[in-house]
Amino acid sequence: CASLSRCSIDCWGHFLFSLCSRSMASKTPVGFIGLGNMGSPMAKNLLRHGYPVIATDVFPESCKELQDEGAQILDSPAEVADKADRIITMLPSSPNVIEVYTGPNGILKKVKKGTLLIDSSTIDPSVSKEMALAAEKMGAVFMDAPVSGGVGAASLAKLTFMVGGVEEEYTAAQELLTCMGANVVYCGQVGTGQAAKICNNMLLAIGMIGTAETMNLGIRLGLDPKLLAQILNMSSGRCWSSDSYNPVPGVMEGVPSGNNYQGGFGTTLMAKDLGLAQHTATNTKTPVPLGSLAHQIYRVMCARGYANKDFSSVFQFLREQEEEPEKKGD
Repeated sequence: CASLSRCSIDCWGHFLFSLCSRSMASKTPVGFIGLGNMGSPMAKNLLRHGYPVIATDVFPESCKELQDEGAQILDSPAEVADKADRIITMLPSSPNVIEVYTGPNGILKKVKKGTLLIDSSTIDPSVSKEMALAAEKMGAVFMDAPVSGGVGAASLAKLTFMVGGVEEEYTAAQELLTCMGANVVYCGQVGTGQAAKICNNMLLAIGMIGTAETMNLGIRLGLDPKLLAQILNMSSGRCWSSDSYNPVPGVMEGVPSGNNYQGGFGTTLMAKDLGLAQHTATNTKTPVPLGSLAHQIYRVMCARGYANKDFSSVFQFLREQEEEPEKKGD
């Protein structure tokens, strides 16, 4: 019995030690690079879950709010890599990702062996693969994990993450991503997360343009926009753009259309994502006629002063288009 008791005590002690070790490991610092509209609320959610955050951004003013909430702010990605062995990046485009990872002050200049690198930017899948190879040479692991859901979902930790990379590392990535999102989906090898995101955003753009056109036509026909939205959302035309992110001012609260199209997902970024979809469609010889037209519309919007407005401002853009012929007629 004494032997059994000693065994029980030893086993229990080992269990407590393991539990404590895992708990301490989970609280090691997490690096976060890119504190824009999406990155800032994502990093805040890590802080709320008890993770010490070490962050940086090319714009120092973006760091202040996070610093006030307890994050440590450093001057460069390389410095972050020197302090953290789990790093999340959230950047606007492929060139930004390449610079942050491989530039003179990039992550890979000081990355430690075994570091887990998670990129939540939306970029070309080929760039994700390129970064994964560069990280592998340094003994680090790179995974792509772009997100869907927008700023609102980022603030509420309800993002959807689409993850590509070595499957054995998925659990480690999932631990962090579940602090920032409601859905974390493993898609396959590096680049497949980006592929899923590009496909999603192409459909999102097409759906938003369709919703904006439909709402505009209904208003021109004398329908109250709130009534029309209500009918759409209980009928077969219902979609995310109509029931969760309506583009018509005054129809919904808490969305960019109710705030002069400020915040949310910028038109420039949507045009960029549609360009990625167009590029990959060309490379795979995939016909995407509506995706191509959506890309053209958002590019024109960027040239017409809508670049910094939310992508739902396509409704306002269409209203502007109908006014132009009248002006010419005058």
